[in-house]
Amino acid sequence: MPLIIETSHQRSVAYGLAPDGAADFSPIRADALSVLIEKNRLLHTHAVPAMETLYQQIVNTHNMVILTDANGVIVHSLGDDDFLEKANRVALQPGVAWSEASKGTNAIGTAIAEKAPALVHADQHFLSANHFLTCSAAPITDHLGNVVGVLDVSGDQRSFHKHTMALVRMSALMIENQLFAATFEDAITVHFHARPEFIGTLMEGIASFSPGGRFLSANRNGLFQLGLSYAALQSHTFSSLFGLPVSALYEHYRTASPGLLNLCMHSGVRVYGRAQLRLSSGVFQQSLGAAEPTAPATAPSPSAGSAAAGHAASAARRLSGLRYLRTGDPQLELVIDKVSKVLGRDIPIMIMGETGTGKELLAQAIHNDSPRAMSPFVAVNCASIPETLIESELFGYEDGAFTGARKKGAIGRILQANGGTLFLDEIGDMPFSLQARLLRVLQERMVTPLGSGKSIPVNVEVICATNHNLRERMAKGLFREDLYYRLNGLVVKLPPLRERTDLDTVVKKILAAESGSERHAISPELLRLFHQHKWPGNFRQLTNLLRTAIVMAGDEHEICQRHMPDDFLDDIEVAQTLGDSHSTAQMIATGANLEEMEQSVILKSLEAHGGNVSATARALGVSRNTIYRKVPNLK
Repeated sequence: MPLIIETSHQRSVAYGLAPDGAADFSPIRADALSVLIEKNRLLHTHAVPAMETLYQQIVNTHNMVILTDANGVIVHSLGDDDFLEKANRVALQPGVAWSEASKGTNAIGTAIAEKAPALVHADQHFLSANHFLTCSAAPITDHLGNVVGVLDVSGDQRSFHKHTMALVRMSALMIENQLFAATFEDAITVHFHARPEFIGTLMEGIASFSPGGRFLSANRNGLFQLGLSYAALQSHTFSSLFGLPVSALYEHYRTASPGLLNLCMHSGVRVYGRAQLRLSSGVFQQSLGAAEPTAPATAPSPSAGSAAAGHAASAARRLSGLRYLRTGDPQLELVIDKVSKVLGRDIPIMIMGETGTGKELLAQAIHNDSPRAMSPFVAVNCASIPETLIESELFGYEDGAFTGARKKGAIGRILQANGGTLFLDEIGDMPFSLQARLLRVLQERMVTPLGSGKSIPVNVEVICATNHNLRERMAKGLFREDLYYRLNGLVVKLPPLRERTDLDTVVKKILAAESGSERHAISPELLRLFHQHKWPGNFRQLTNLLRTAIVMAGDEHEICQRHMPDDFLDDIEVAQTLGDSHSTAQMIATGANLEEMEQSVILKSLEAHGGNVSATARALGVSRNTIYRKVPNLK
């Protein structure tokens, strides 16, 4: 028998329990249970979605999923109908206590006592009445390491599966991370791991810091990766743990497209990180003063009091606002000036532009500078959601609204954005049949979920974006005219990258964001090719190109043409060939002979290939000898 079970049996005897004795299976009163659930509201809110996901993985296996409070009292459960009758015989139901003092050795009570996951199989249970069960439980702890509840899967011992405990532990960790995030809403939260692909997974470490950089807490994986106890970490700061001043963190997220952070932990281990600066207005204002040096203050005049308060509120906006998008391009400056004038005026904004021009980035910046900055920003790509799902995705649905619907329904993206901003990307691709429903929601400010007869009030600011010409789509009967005029309060158009005058600045910003420093630069020759390129994929193409180039360059400071992918070089060569054709036409018009035209084409190709004769011969489809014969002075 495992040591954890032996120790638990000894505690059960000490509690005065007998293996064949009758346990107390009576639940607490309904009103007391309601009070208990309300007391554990935060735990209940974040645990229920994880429980539903876990239950879907074990459905029809004669099992049930159970959530208890810190004392082992069941507050919520989900189970197979065929197992519930057996479970009710031993009171596996809300309101019943499953502490060791009440039920002897059992997974829930033992997990609480040991503050560790517990698997109790069949006759390992202290009470004979529970021998038909196999139970896997994991404690759920708060940011201080205190047990606040237990997640458990209990079932018929004949249906025991060795993977159940792993599922329970993963689900408990998921709940802990959700609780952690909810606890530190006004904080700097850093997600980190030595392998970048693990950021955003259950394997990542999470640590939170005050706006000034003082350590607050870390999740289980965070404590493990940092290699220090919670008590030892109390004397640390973001700078002492990750080797960067907190001001550098703020600066990193002022860039147009911040990439992963490259951090060095106090132990010398290098990790990748992604930070969330979820700071409310007042807290962010204080953080700027605490984290960065400020100019000497001057006492404001009494008449300037309200203006100073307004400036403080403006400075308190979340990072990545409109001013961080200003990079010197006149067309973009005009767009930013226009949208700045309608912030908080309940005027819908429509952003036009080719794919990859940064429409969502602009929408996020508008939200971050608006009075709704601390409320949700919910983005919906109308082109990426299947037509059969977009209605339920947008408007939500009630339990049983359609085949395959989740139990208890879903809230819908519009209601998720309530109080904040709804960004409808690729609005031109929204199915025609749904456009009337969206128009009704925008006009009436009410949402009716699928399968429900009840309308719910909603308050959202709407920003939409498209790369289509909506007037042309209206003419073809693909887009409703009334919806168009409801959405186009202010229409702005983002210029494509090939038309912008700030390419040099944009390249520097992307390099700094992607490499985590400014140690990489573009060679003058390559930058010249960048200015010649048409950039059909705009910023998305440029960002991916530079990200690859940084890897190819490695420790080299200067990124050159040899670090570029072949498809980019092919595009450049095609463009130059087209340019050569134009030059050839000009030569014919001026009476140049064939030999002169051939020599001109070869010389331009040589220039494009850096004087490499072999590369030039391959590009032109001739031999090296032909190149030397046509251009004798190469010899």
